[in-house]
Amino acid sequence: MSASHQLDERARAGFRQAFGYPPGAVAVAPGRINIIGEHTDYNEGFVLPAAIDRHLGVAVRLRRDTRVALRSDRYQAAVELDQLPPRRRGDWSDYLIGVAREIDQRHGPGPGFDAFVASELPVGSGMSSSGAVEVATAVALMSARGIELAPIETARLCQAAENGFVGAQTGIMDQFTALKARGGNAILLDCRSLQDEQVPLPDGRFAWILADSRVRHELASSAYNERRRECESAAAALGLTSLRDATEADLERISNPVERGRARHVVSENSRVLQAADALRRRAPRGLGPLLYKSHESLRLDFAVSCRELDCLVELAAGVPQVIGARMMGGGFGGCVLVLVEASGLDDVEQHLAEGYADEFHKSPEFYRVRSVDGVMPERTS
Repeated sequence: MSASHQLDERARAGFRQAFGYPPGAVAVAPGRINIIGEHTDYNEGFVLPAAIDRHLGVAVRLRRDTRVALRSDRYQAAVELDQLPPRRRGDWSDYLIGVAREIDQRHGPGPGFDAFVASELPVGSGMSSSGAVEVATAVALMSARGIELAPIETARLCQAAENGFVGAQTGIMDQFTALKARGGNAILLDCRSLQDEQVPLPDGRFAWILADSRVRHELASSAYNERRRECESAAAALGLTSLRDATEADLERISNPVERGRARHVVSENSRVLQAADALRRRAPRGLGPLLYKSHESLRLDFAVSCRELDCLVELAAGVPQVIGARMMGGGFGGCVLVLVEASGLDDVEQHLAEGYADEFHKSPEFYRVRSVDGVMPERTS
């Protein structure tokens, strides 16, 4: 049984156990890695993500009243509401509530619902558990309500829920990837036009490892939203609507040194994304190595979203001959390091990283060996 089908079954079983009857619809969405292109999506830039074989499933059933009941296998506390609340609660339920509110706003008020979330995605690691739960919730709820929506519009709906209700000013990359990914490929996504190209990933001689620092960040933290504001200020200083249109020659016109650094990262990272996509098209995966390391240095110095734990893992990876490249992945301030390795060296790389990390931090990182998969599993109604 595939990983996505296993999550489908887990969501169904969890729903039946929690509520005593079967769900009306279930959707399963994948997490993702982002090979390169960090903090570029909300600057209308380029990203290069791929969906991975770690999933999240949402099972729902519409009610005859306005009540909302939510359960999860990740959180013990049940959520019971008389109706959809007008403002966020500050917990995991915000993602489901935000999506349900967006659906109501666009397609008219719907009934209440029961929902169960089953997940194998670690929260705060940078694999986009938030994007997966938004997409799975949207697809399952719309299926139950008989609403049809194109994938791009579903992605926009989910992004609006995260920006407007949850309060995290993220771009559209995570939701787009969860909906449109194809196994064996990364997506070169232009976050301005939303044009995408499927780019072939390295073959079986290479593998991806996520080394989880086990330092947790909250995506909606003030630091993430602060970076977005700094980027907007930098663009405004150049008379631009977005840093997408900035060039390296423009940077010296930004007088604020912090904002200049943020802009330098976005400009250089967009270039690295296009170079990385070209390397993949040419079936030259070793060309990714220098780009991954440069991306990490830019995130560490110009964007200031790394931390000592992430830097340590990248430094350790760079010391192993079988490693092609490595960089921090996700919003920053913890989470995972993405490592591209020769498949024959997987065990050696993990051992080296575990020992070196434990020497400095007295705990071991957690490793995830991931492979690319298709996007959201088509909803199944009972």
